[in-house]
Amino acid sequence: MEEIDPKTGMKIRKLAELKPTTAQEYQESMLKRVDTFSQKRESSFNSFIENTIVNGLKTILDLKVKVDEALGENKDKVHGIVEKLLLFGL
Repeated sequence: MEEIDPKTGMKIRKLAELKPTTAQEYQESMLKRVDTFSQKRESSFNSFIENTIVNGLKTILDLKVKVDEALGENKDKVHGIVEKLLLFGL
C-alpha cells in the first residue's frame, strides 16, 4: 500500500477504499474467525468476555447494514451530512 513519489522520494500511503459492503464483509470474516476458534477447546476465543465483545460487534455491524439498507439511495446524502458534522465537531 506504499508508493515512492519519484519527484520527492517520499513514501506515500494509499487510504483503504470503503465500499458500502465493507461492514458486511468485516462481519462475515469476524464470524468465520469466531467459528474457527470456537471449534478449538484450547483457544483464547472461548473466554466469556471475548465472545461477549465479538457478539456486541456483530450486533453493531448488523445494525449498520440494516440502516444502510433502510436508507437506500439517501445513504450517500446521510453519510455526507454525518461527515460534515464530524468535521465541524473536531
